[in-house]
Amino acid sequence: MNTTTPSKLEKILAEGHLAVTSECGPPRSTDLDIVAEKAELIKDHVDAINITDNQTSVVRLCSLASCIRIKQMGLEPVLQMVTRDRNRIAIQSDILGAASFGINNILCLTGDHQQFGDHPSAANVFDLDSTQLIQTVKLMRDEGKLLGGFEMKKRPEMFIGAAANPFADPYEIRVSRLAKKVAAGCQFIQTQCIYNMEKFKDWMKRIRDRGLHEKVAILAGLTPMKNVGMARYMKNRVPGIDVPDDIVERLAAVPKEKQADEGIKICIEQIEELKEEEGIKGFHIMAIEWEEKVPEIVERAGLYPRPNLNGSQN
Repeated sequence: MNTTTPSKLEKILAEGHLAVTSECGPPRSTDLDIVAEKAELIKDHVDAINITDNQTSVVRLCSLASCIRIKQMGLEPVLQMVTRDRNRIAIQSDILGAASFGINNILCLTGDHQQFGDHPSAANVFDLDSTQLIQTVKLMRDEGKLLGGFEMKKRPEMFIGAAANPFADPYEIRVSRLAKKVAAGCQFIQTQCIYNMEKFKDWMKRIRDRGLHEKVAILAGLTPMKNVGMARYMKNRVPGIDVPDDIVERLAAVPKEKQADEGIKICIEQIEELKEEEGIKGFHIMAIEWEEKVPEIVERAGLYPRPNLNGSQN
């Protein structure tokens, strides 16, 4: 039985509030100040901050070091961990390292294949997949055991999350994949960024039909469009992203200098609509290298001020 102290994110969700998370991508250098500056922009408007783990298979300052910096600022980090680069020894070691600094949120990911990044000839690992990583974290937390059977005197405190993409093919297995992660011990889900609202709502209906919305907290992922060029790129070039034509046409219909404002407006409208969708427990706002817009989105969407752990607002 897990007797550890819940994370702030876990408490926010347990109290029935709509959670708000966002994320920061670490730099391609040793400059931790970049992480701190990004976090400073959004800290008052989110409950937790994800730190990406060599996203798109491009080498960056590691997620663990960045999470430690966030923690030292008195903020709530979410450690993203991909299995692409680590075997089970390194995975468990990094989990212990994170927990030793009081980092108690983890997002379990398989990771993009290295052929898409800046080291395409690198050897991949994939010793575990994301579902097995969830099982590993749960074992370490609930039973205080490593995969090799060693019993720890002090176990890691972790609120276990994973990602879900409602739009990837084959669509028919999307809910079953999520069900496996929930069965493995996943407690919260952050989805891929949503643009096709009709398809997402169908996915949520299938989630509810299986009762999964009562077993896992689903945070809807949103990425504001900066311009029509970004919309076209994501529609045509990014696998697993479903951007309907009407989004592209809407952005194209406004002057170039107003497209960023229109993109933010679309994002806010989506949040307002998704608030009414049964099973949505919060929002994960992925403003890619546009962190300064997160406060505006959160405020205009009626998600500010954020609740504190005593039930009042801050």
